[in-house]
Amino acid sequence: MNTITVARRFCGPASSSNGGYFAGLVATLASDTLAVRLLKPPPLDTELEVVARGEGAFEVRHGDAVVGEAKHSELRLELPPAVSYFEAVEASRRYTGFNAHRFPTCFVCGTQRPRGDGLRIFAGSIPERAVVAAPWVPDASLDRGDGKIRPEFMAAALDCPGYYALTGDDRMMLLAEFTVHLDRVVHVDESCTVVGWRMSDDGRKHEAGTAIFDEDGEVCGRARALWIEPRTAAA
Repeated sequence: MNTITVARRFCGPASSSNGGYFAGLVATLASDTLAVRLLKPPPLDTELEVVARGEGAFEVRHGDAVVGEAKHSELRLELPPAVSYFEAVEASRRYTGFNAHRFPTCFVCGTQRPRGDGLRIFAGSIPERAVVAAPWVPDASLDRGDGKIRPEFMAAALDCPGYYALTGDDRMMLLAEFTVHLDRVVHVDESCTVVGWRMSDDGRKHEAGTAIFDEDGEVCGRARALWIEPRTAAA
């Protein structure tokens, strides 16, 4: 039986996993591009059972509850032009999470996470290009042992910028499905930019695309996310 455990460090909300990290951790179980659907908040410091369902699909369970599902998927995205590292630094000054943040201890975008602990990816808008962008230099704590970072950290980095591409007012939205494809794993201390953009809106459902670019403007990873506004948003 396969199991996964999300350490408390990798929270989104204080009591559950960052969605992108969870999806990336699940995706490491298969040599395939997976669409990971989050059905319940993944608990922290808890062993979760991974159950095969045939044809490359599987469930992640906490007791009798299904926390997530994964299945093979094709990821087709039309990427925007790369944003330079300097442009991303300037954009990050406009990060709306500096003014109000629903989950300030989020592993990816939380303003209360110090360097070397959180990813501190603060995506701010570039209005004339209809994207948000942030600089990102992965630190040594993300090393998988060969100077490159673990793939689930790239998936995490691709999560929150999609949210900020969809809203600038800290509204409540839940990550419902996340599909990630990695073109190459980035190195520790490599200067990267993370970009997010709005793809579609349908009532309470919103889709965003995200991508990680290296210093030469080459894409290293990309993702498509479905975000859903709850019928009754939490205060």
